[in-house]
Amino acid sequence: MSPTNPIQARLEREAALTRRIQEVLLRFSGGISSTLNVGDALVALAGETNAVFGARTSSVWLYERRVRELVLAGSSDPAVAPGLRVGADSDTAAARGLRLERPALSEGGGRQLLAPLRGWRRALGTLVIDEGAETLDDDLLLEGAYQLARQLSVAVENVQLLEDFLQQRRLLENTFNSLVDLVVVVDTSWHVVQMNGAFGERVGRDAGGVIGRPVGEFLGPEMSAWLTAADGVRAAGEPAGRTRQLTDERLGGIFAATVTPLINQDREPVGRVLVARDVSAQVQLEAEREALGRRLAQSERLASLGQFVAGIAHEMNNPLQGVLGHLELLIRSSDEALPVRPTLRRIFREADRAATIVRNLLVFTGSRRMKRVRLRIDRVLSRSLASRSAQLRRERVEVTRSQGEGIPSIAGDALLLQQAVVNVLANAEYAAASGTRPPRIDTTVRVSDDGLTVLLIIGDSGRGIPPEALPHIFNPFFTTKEVGQGTGLGLAITYGIIQEHGGTIQAANRPGGGAEFTINLPAAPLVDAETLDAPSPEAAPAAKARAKAPGRGRRKTSRPG
Repeated sequence: MSPTNPIQARLEREAALTRRIQEVLLRFSGGISSTLNVGDALVALAGETNAVFGARTSSVWLYERRVRELVLAGSSDPAVAPGLRVGADSDTAAARGLRLERPALSEGGGRQLLAPLRGWRRALGTLVIDEGAETLDDDLLLEGAYQLARQLSVAVENVQLLEDFLQQRRLLENTFNSLVDLVVVVDTSWHVVQMNGAFGERVGRDAGGVIGRPVGEFLGPEMSAWLTAADGVRAAGEPAGRTRQLTDERLGGIFAATVTPLINQDREPVGRVLVARDVSAQVQLEAEREALGRRLAQSERLASLGQFVAGIAHEMNNPLQGVLGHLELLIRSSDEALPVRPTLRRIFREADRAATIVRNLLVFTGSRRMKRVRLRIDRVLSRSLASRSAQLRRERVEVTRSQGEGIPSIAGDALLLQQAVVNVLANAEYAAASGTRPPRIDTTVRVSDDGLTVLLIIGDSGRGIPPEALPHIFNPFFTTKEVGQGTGLGLAITYGIIQEHGGTIQAANRPGGGAEFTINLPAAPLVDAETLDAPSPEAAPAAKARAKAPGRGRRKTSRPG
């Protein structure tokens, strides 16, 4: 048999080396595919590289561009732990190999084979092979290292790209699920294709129970109808998105909802994206701010008007008291006034009525000093109804009363509170008598759920309060009555009295028709007990004045027969 041809022998060695390199790379790729652990796969590859090239040790270093360092990712030497770092500009074997274009032999510190790992327009790292006792010839060694480094570079780059992709996907998913706004993506048939965690929590379902289902199953009727109002997806000229504030019972809140077309990479519409931000707290805060602003404006108007009215009332009160005093003297002690005494009495009554109006103005301006005592609001209501009984009978107004149990006392001025309730009753009488239904006034006294507030509710069967007048109903000199029927001070005075007692009064229209006034007064503490339903100190002088007034009580028989 003829001796083997040297060229043929070399080709056979190259083919055998190529097969072994391919087998190593196949096992490397299989290890990564099954575990997605690059470090373990590179450690195994380094060990097999020793067997292929007859090397003492082999190591794979990966380049981190951000910090310009090479990290030991895998080594066949078990004494060297992965994670060792060297600078890319250092004189180490890994750093020198990173700067090469093709594999090369290095003599520094023993013969080493340095093979650069290069990807698409970027350096990936270095394969360092320390030669052993049995080595291949240099050309075959360099060719084998080139094949191994080239295919290893492709595998490592693919793994790195996959890791970058998975990392970016995890980042996007985490960002998507970290949004507090509700986000749901639908296709052209309005079926859910994606949602974030906030939407899943709000509807009480995980992704498996939502994706693929019609979005209308998870939305209230108002939002669902608004979302699907447009036919199909965005056509030419359609706005980029729509925003609307909606209340959704299914999602449980008030939402600022925005729907925008979902456009693919070819600029074609493939669905829509709904973003719903829960603005329930903001809406409530805004409503409270508006209500506070209205109350503040009302208080400012009352304060400015009070200063003006107080001056006029004080100036009018002095001459009126003089007129009343002189009239009383004429009626009681002047014989010359005997023929005109009935006329003088009428003048006295009209002057006294004018004085009462002045006193009301002083109450409105807060000039009257209030004395707080413990009293019951139901008794105040009883006295108020009694004072209006004649007018109620004349207008044939039916009055119904309802009272809860355990009504606590309140702290306040009985006369002032009675005046406030009478003012509300007078308005209710007028409204009930001028309505189209049988005139009726409904009164309710109850305690709040927390037991801290006593509520007096007075409703009528009238036409209700016009919506445009409702915000101004407590303004001074504002009235919905006809000319000559009211001054517009009654409810303003009531508003001031209730506020002075630390309470509130609200006006609203009843669902069945008519108006309703709700007075809220704080319950009196148990330790604040002076008297129960005792009259204020101002009540005694007022009673004496009424007793002294002409025409009241027992009439004297001084007129000659």
